[in-house]
Amino acid sequence: MRVIVKGREPDSLTTYRLARYGPYDDYPDKDVLRLSLAVEQRGLCCYCMGPIRPDANAMKIEHWRSQTRYPKEQLNYRNLLGACLGGEGQPFRSQHCDTRKGDTDLLWNPADPAHGVETRIRYELDGTIRSEDAAFDSQLNEVLNLNLDRIRKHRETIFDAVGQWWKKEKAKRRGPVPRDRIERKRNKYMAAVGELTPYCQVVIWLLNQKLARMPR
Repeated sequence: MRVIVKGREPDSLTTYRLARYGPYDDYPDKDVLRLSLAVEQRGLCCYCMGPIRPDANAMKIEHWRSQTRYPKEQLNYRNLLGACLGGEGQPFRSQHCDTRKGDTDLLWNPADPAHGVETRIRYELDGTIRSEDAAFDSQLNEVLNLNLDRIRKHRETIFDAVGQWWKKEKAKRRGPVPRDRIERKRNKYMAAVGELTPYCQVVIWLLNQKLARMPR
């Protein structure tokens, strides 16, 4: 999970809300909304960080606060996120992200800067995602199912790739990897524009941990 910087909402959503404030289901321009969310999230699901595309068959429009429990929030762009399909149609044990979450309230919103979601998460070398906040840790597992084996293995694979890079860098230099080289590697996963690498926050977190232990 990574921080999402919300941008300007689509004009059609503004017009629809101000003109009649009808239900979200009747909003006619969901393709434009889907595109807006996918672009601002850099092509990543708001929860698992897997890839999404602005297509009804490839992503869902997630209401962080559910339409059922918070009807006044259903057209609030700040409440809308782009999510992967999350195993839709599969058994509950195989569902994740928005599909599994349903109407459940989450403690922290990746699109709210005040929530600082990146500071509340850590990763283990086998790809497991954790939180020191016991309640949020439970939600990562029970509500979002982000340690579903398939998702965990994606994170483990990217961890392994960084580990191999690290070993090669050390062997090439016959010593520690310089700080500037680590920063350059990390920054490749923090590109300023365009789509991001799926699960990129795993690499950013790991390299930030290494940088924090190094002298400046």
